[in-house]
Amino acid sequence: MIENKRQSAQHKAAEDSLTNQVHLQFAQARKKESKQVRLVQLAILVLFFALWELAARLKWIDVLLFSYPTKVFKLLWDKLLDGSLLPHVGVTVVETIIGFALGTLFGTALAVVIWWSPFLSRVLDPYIVVINSMPKVALGPLFIVGLGPGLLSIIATTLSITVIITTLVVYGSFKEVDHNYVKVVSLFGGTKRKVFLKVILPASFPAIVSTLKVNVGLAWVGVIVGEFLVSQMGLGYLIIYGFQVFNFTLVISTLFVIAIVATFMYQIVSNLEKRLTKHR
Repeated sequence: MIENKRQSAQHKAAEDSLTNQVHLQFAQARKKESKQVRLVQLAILVLFFALWELAARLKWIDVLLFSYPTKVFKLLWDKLLDGSLLPHVGVTVVETIIGFALGTLFGTALAVVIWWSPFLSRVLDPYIVVINSMPKVALGPLFIVGLGPGLLSIIATTLSITVIITTLVVYGSFKEVDHNYVKVVSLFGGTKRKVFLKVILPASFPAIVSTLKVNVGLAWVGVIVGEFLVSQMGLGYLIIYGFQVFNFTLVISTLFVIAIVATFMYQIVSNLEKRLTKHR
């Protein structure tokens, strides 16, 4: 009897050891693959800048329009040293964060309201489709007249882009939840509130979190469009100013800054998504 228990314990220990080895090998393989992906991404980026610089030096492209990397980096460095770049970056980032947060909250709340009332869903459906199809730039003048040429107009432009998309994505995830789960909770006396909290919301949580990543890009689009129209500060203003004075190096430099900051924000949201989904 004791011998059997000892053999069983040894067998279990061997299985656990084998499982740990397999898991370790899998983790090492994934880590190696991630490093390879990063190296390839870096190589593509370096190659792109090298070809761009070469094309400009050999006059393959018009440097007045497309500039070249060393000139772009020099301009950015000069503006960092004289302190004229960071205030514009700060203004745009604050506006983007506000638009991103409000767009996600309002869009999710509207999706909940529409799901809660099927009648309201049928009433609002054509209006949501029409609003989503409208060019948001065309709404800019209305926001400027109604809210004034300032922060409120920029935020309103951002919300016009983010809210509807968020509503459509989140409401779509609500409708895709398996109806059998809803029936089970309802059969046990669950109210609509309990159905939403116990079934709909948990099942849709990954889609809601994924919407955060979508809204990062949409918020940037809305803010830059808003700054095109009304702002005297921000990265969108720098782009318009660069076009007005035919300083296309400034335009490209600003686009480069937008790409860096937007990537950084996207990575933050992506890490947040991993943390939130990991704990569920």
